[in-house]
Amino acid sequence: MKVLMIGSEPADYAIAFANGVAAHGPLTLVLPRARFADLRDSLDPKIDLHLMDWPRHRSLTNPAFLWRLTRLIRREEPDIIHLLSNTALWLNAALPFWRPVPLLTTVHDARLHPGDRDTATLPAWSPRLIVRQSDDIVVHGEGLRQQALEAFSLPPDRLHVLPHPAMPRYAELARARGLRPRPRGKFNVLMFGRIFAYKGLDLLMQAEALIGDDVPDLSIVIAGRGDDPHDLSQMMGQSARYDIRHRFIPDAEVAQLFLDADMVVLPYREASQSGVLPVAATFGKPVVVTDVGELRATVEPNDMGLVVPPDDPGALAAAIVRMARDDALRARCGEAAQEWAERVVAPPIVGAEARRLYARIVQTA
Repeated sequence: MKVLMIGSEPADYAIAFANGVAAHGPLTLVLPRARFADLRDSLDPKIDLHLMDWPRHRSLTNPAFLWRLTRLIRREEPDIIHLLSNTALWLNAALPFWRPVPLLTTVHDARLHPGDRDTATLPAWSPRLIVRQSDDIVVHGEGLRQQALEAFSLPPDRLHVLPHPAMPRYAELARARGLRPRPRGKFNVLMFGRIFAYKGLDLLMQAEALIGDDVPDLSIVIAGRGDDPHDLSQMMGQSARYDIRHRFIPDAEVAQLFLDADMVVLPYREASQSGVLPVAATFGKPVVVTDVGELRATVEPNDMGLVVPPDDPGALAAAIVRMARDDALRARCGEAAQEWAERVVAPPIVGAEARRLYARIVQTA
């Protein structure tokens, strides 16, 4: 079976998913050149990779790009097309020309997260239209399946669940470069990724203030682009505890941040799933997460960390203190997280499940 996959952001997700699928058969992969040219070494060399100049949403070159993409699809003659996100505005205009090849689209978020300025630039009708034009939809969790059924009014037999793959690229980079945790003499809590309102940074700061001196060697690293954490500095209990890196984080620095972390915190007010969790797990890091989206369903059954209610700084503070004081808990959760990443949601395992889904869709098309 010949699979053609089209990806964009999140880049680490596209790499992990494509590598997993390629482990079990031929794969043609189309990616934006500007984002992936420097990442091609992270992709399985067996992949038939096509890097294309991918215009911005408002560019007048989009029709020419769609013509080139459609010509490529017709030349390749795939049995199925898998679109790894429904957030590419202009693809709506091309999808009718790809028929009768079955189109499967991954939906990461059935609704816009509060404060997500990246996705908010996309007209609300665009991701919904891609869903309507797709033959089948995949999401990464049973809770998200129900959410998507309600949001898009889809027939249940068109909506499928696949696990979110682990994303081992940074752990592999750390091993390849011989990186090691830096001795710092502190208990390091890492919050990583895009920092927008729904990520709950203010809740983490309130929790830190409540912790007081219960964890005297506490260090909180906040790394990623988005809203400026310094704007919330009045919420900090002890500002000297914070290491704020408000910018794009290069790959080697990402790897070092996870190596240095004693635990990873996801204090989200709202979420679908998380791309941070599948990275933390590949480093064997325990987590503290809030009970939103698929976080509880991922963390709790796999014993990867502690789950607390959302919007509860006191519960978040207590969980961080417990994790800081209990070496055995951290070790157990970290080992379980790595086991989950390597034996449950490793890219080849998810890729095999995806291949089985592709076969069912093609057989019923």
